[in-house]
Amino acid sequence: MRFPALKPFYANGSVGMTNGGLIQVRDLNAVALRDRKRVKSLVADENRDRGSLYKEIARANGQPAWEKDIRKTCGKRWIDNAPGGWWSQDGGGKWQRK
Repeated sequence: MRFPALKPFYANGSVGMTNGGLIQVRDLNAVALRDRKRVKSLVADENRDRGSLYKEIARANGQPAWEKDIRKTCGKRWIDNAPGGWWSQDGGGKWQRK
């Protein structure tokens, strides 16, 4: 489970949620030098798994063309349910703090 390892980086604002259902390193300067490689790896692994999930949901529904909409829908839900203080992108891609 990757979430416990990512949680401190969400909390300090170095990692945020994109409007496309992924996560992104938002501020690498907020990450200690010794942790930067780990954060980048966690984000890459999380995004790979999320991409597979979205693709599988679309495939299971027999609608591969829905993948983009599924990404946006899931991204919106995660942003809506995120705790206060976490960073996310608005519909135009601008970073904002909840």
